[in-house]
Amino acid sequence: MRPPLKALGLRRLGRWIKQRMPTTLFGRSLLIIVLPIALMQVAVTYVFFDAHWKTVTSRLSEGLAGDIAWAVESYKEDPSPAAFAKLSKRAEDSMGLSIALQPGRKLPVTTRDPPVLFEPFFAPIDRSLRRALDERLDDAFWFDTTRYPAYVDIRVAVPGGVMRILASRDRAFATQGHIFVLWMTVATVLLTAIAILFIRNQVRAIERLANAAEAFGRGGDVVAFKPHGAREVRRAANAFLSMRSRILRQIEQRTNLLASVSHDLRTPLTRLKLALALAEPSKRTAEMKGDVAEMEHMIDEYLAFARGEGGEATEAVRLLDLIEEVSAGAVRAGAQVSVEADPELVAQVRPNALKRALANLIMNAAVHGEHVAVAARPRLHGGVEIVVDDDGPGIPEDRYEEAFKAFGRLDEARNQNTKGVGLGLAIARDVARGHGGDITLDRSPLGGLRAVVRLPG
Repeated sequence: MRPPLKALGLRRLGRWIKQRMPTTLFGRSLLIIVLPIALMQVAVTYVFFDAHWKTVTSRLSEGLAGDIAWAVESYKEDPSPAAFAKLSKRAEDSMGLSIALQPGRKLPVTTRDPPVLFEPFFAPIDRSLRRALDERLDDAFWFDTTRYPAYVDIRVAVPGGVMRILASRDRAFATQGHIFVLWMTVATVLLTAIAILFIRNQVRAIERLANAAEAFGRGGDVVAFKPHGAREVRRAANAFLSMRSRILRQIEQRTNLLASVSHDLRTPLTRLKLALALAEPSKRTAEMKGDVAEMEHMIDEYLAFARGEGGEATEAVRLLDLIEEVSAGAVRAGAQVSVEADPELVAQVRPNALKRALANLIMNAAVHGEHVAVAARPRLHGGVEIVVDDDGPGIPEDRYEEAFKAFGRLDEARNQNTKGVGLGLAIARDVARGHGGDITLDRSPLGGLRAVVRLPG
């Protein structure tokens, strides 16, 4: 059963709003603080204008309309020039109204002369004044609230012409509303600026913690990092520093252990190699030498996998030189390797670790194929990628991840490497992830396997 159209519309609206919401902590925190303030200011302003400003304007308009009605009625009772002069002077002194008689004139036809922009802004004023004049006057009238900045022009049809009244705008409506709006706007801007300062300080502490964690994950140093910010942020930073210390201590202990294991294992191997070198040459002696060489190679790979090259510092390296150096070893072993890379392409890496990773990938490709192609290029959104292609039998797509498992052997898909122990791809991925990148496998245009090493910028 399909959902109703209304539900679909609400879902689309929700997705549209979600897509346009800020994605950063700074943006979301600012929105949480500023949006309620802005909504409150809008609500208060609306209530002020709707309840207070309109009420005051209505009262003022009614008072002005009453004074105008008095002037019109007084003139009708005695339209003589002397009476009108006395009326005009009294209105000027007591009511602040400037009254003039225009004999033979008629009321203007247009509502405003000339028309003005933003007429909706003056609509509440006009409605209030028109309603008050309608209630107090029986004669036709015309008024303009926009022609003069400080006055309202009101004209009433009287016998023999038009009576024109100029009244101060303060008499017609409340003129201090814009000051209230200005103060509300200034308060909103001030609160927003304060919120930005406080939120930025807190977010900066979180950003520094994230940068320190990312740098440590890539094997970089985090000496200058110092916890600061809110109590929760400092607590997270102190927890990170404690974790970092434990990890470094564990790495140091593991390195020392591996050095001891390497020495202990190589000592008996050296004695065996010496004994075999002094023994009489025979078929059995040759087989034993092969076994010892294989054991030595296996120990080297085990130690390289466990060590992970974690203590090496990063530096800027030209990838073309590094790839050519690694490929030269494969070429000497009989492989056909082509290299393509921009000579100016540079990456911040741990050189020895990356050499070991690329050596494993290139030698793995050379063992299982006749032709190997290595290319390095910049990525679209930053960083670099190194692509290693071969024309071997490849690996089934559903077993790509299995190939990265330590000690994994995919003999059904790839010819067995008698020297390997299934650690080549595992070591390469460990190195790539130690740089903050990764390695993925795909089908190669050459027909075999493609390994893509992605490194951050």
